[in-house]
Amino acid sequence: MSRSPTLVVIGAGPRGTGLIERIAANAPGLYEGRPLDIHLVDPYPPGGGRIWRHDQSPLLWMNSMAEDVTMFTDETVQQEGPIRPGPALHTWAADIRDGRLVLPDEAGIESELLAEIKALEGSDFPSRRLQSVYLRWVYEQAVAALPKGLTVHWHRGRAVRVTGPREGRQRVWLEGRDKSILADLVAVTIGHLDAEPEPEQRELADFADRHGLVHLPPDFTADTDLTHLPAGEPVIVRGFGLAFVDLMVLLTEGRGGRYENGEYVPSGREPVLHIGSRRGVPYHSKIGYAWQGERPPLPRFLGPDRTEALLKTDEPVDFRRDVWPHVDKELGYAHYHRLFTAHPERTTGDWPDFEAKYAAADPAGPELRALVSAAVPDPADRLDLEALDHPLDGVRYPSYDALQEGLRGYIAADLERRHDPAHSPDLAVFLGLLSAYGQLIRLGDIGGWWHGFFSYLASGPPGPRLHQLLALSRAGVVRFLGAGMAVEADEHHGVFRAGSATVPGQRIEARALVEARLPDPSLERTRSPLLQELYEDGAAATDTGLLSVDPDNGRILGRDGRPHPRRFALGPFTTSRAGGAFTRPRTGGPAFRQNDATARTALSFLRDLACSDGPLGA
Repeated sequence: MSRSPTLVVIGAGPRGTGLIERIAANAPGLYEGRPLDIHLVDPYPPGGGRIWRHDQSPLLWMNSMAEDVTMFTDETVQQEGPIRPGPALHTWAADIRDGRLVLPDEAGIESELLAEIKALEGSDFPSRRLQSVYLRWVYEQAVAALPKGLTVHWHRGRAVRVTGPREGRQRVWLEGRDKSILADLVAVTIGHLDAEPEPEQRELADFADRHGLVHLPPDFTADTDLTHLPAGEPVIVRGFGLAFVDLMVLLTEGRGGRYENGEYVPSGREPVLHIGSRRGVPYHSKIGYAWQGERPPLPRFLGPDRTEALLKTDEPVDFRRDVWPHVDKELGYAHYHRLFTAHPERTTGDWPDFEAKYAAADPAGPELRALVSAAVPDPADRLDLEALDHPLDGVRYPSYDALQEGLRGYIAADLERRHDPAHSPDLAVFLGLLSAYGQLIRLGDIGGWWHGFFSYLASGPPGPRLHQLLALSRAGVVRFLGAGMAVEADEHHGVFRAGSATVPGQRIEARALVEARLPDPSLERTRSPLLQELYEDGAAATDTGLLSVDPDNGRILGRDGRPHPRRFALGPFTTSRAGGAFTRPRTGGPAFRQNDATARTALSFLRDLACSDGPLGA
């Protein structure tokens, strides 16, 4: 009895949706009209998946402006497959508003959400619920674009393991039922992972249990039960990134507070959040102006040739020693190109002369610093990435009260700078970061520091969120702790204590501690039984716990270095993680290239399998 070839895609969020879109785009040219059953496995509805699902607080926003979000390829994407253009998020909303596009389920969308869609402008930061509607529409468009004979079946549930021989069909087992799906190929696109706690987190959780305290470990904030944090009580929060922003929103507006004329009016149900981190400051604000004029020609010093040379070296690549100097020079080039071309009055000499000397200088040598010092008179116009990464190094305050005013000044200055086109070299550095990220994913696991630095500079909160943070600080609902934050468990007094290097010798205490960050992706600590099984079955993991995949096509690598012919993986838990959740239009997003390569490899494999074996047996 003949059967259709079968592909199982585990994960129905943006990555799974993107893979189906690329299958639809590539199938006419690669798959020659053959049938294919695509089984999509996820407990959450296709399109948004878990993170971008409809069922979450309407107060939670995307971290990108609508004009900076697309799920469709354009000519800047370096891929083999065909370009299938489509609307970015703001264009899609305008099409709905102007009647050019009608959502098939518009009657089922809440009136408030439909109104948000129709009011959306390019510079707005949409709610995640709005993004869920866009992603669902993208998914439906991708399915509708599949050639005749290619069919998608959604299984609402979790895949818990994959079994099968390297050279034979795979079996995908589903949770909570005696059910499995036979597959010729499997692609894992499950996104962010839950994880077992690290040793420190286990110790803090045990301490909290012994003393009746509250300890909330790293988690996706929208899924965290915050009801255990009592009103009016101090809460120590460790982490000043995007997870903190969500926490801040849910514990303030989410508890009935509101903003009036730029000030926060408490409901009385808020806790008092004492927030600190390694840097002691929030991520830099999203840039609030558009690019004008000539773009820096990127990549310049960190392009494919440099990446290939790093890949071919016989010695293990050390990021800070072997890679970072080239990243630093690339970002500096973007910065000074913009400064010379858009703000020449703040430079000496001319750009061609500076560029030639800059290109010849050693990335880590003193001649580069001397060149910049001579050509850029104002130190404020020079790019110092180390100083940006450690803004409070050496800064000391006599008390926490003094720190509050100082840090409010820092945040206000950052907001002003990031919304002032006079500082447009900052936007050039952002473009340089995107370019560098597109190259560095070729190197696999380069450690967590780069991803954190990238997010700190390039993926910070919307400006309005930082204005809200300032208002919450003035209202006393948020208190800053500073840099070099340390948390200790006081067994004798049964409380958590926290302090920082910024306010030496002083501590605050609380009966609640929140770790405001996502769990680190790690195969060794993941709570995903699926990934646990893959790891135990021989899948390779890096020192930091990422799943090793072939950068050319996403095939899962075994510990023997061989790619598995029938198993693929895409997403932030792999060595081919891409920067940011979504791609900005016309930036050649690496996630698109990865999706395209995996789709083409999968389709070619299934076509060749059918040609070599004849009709596929049951």
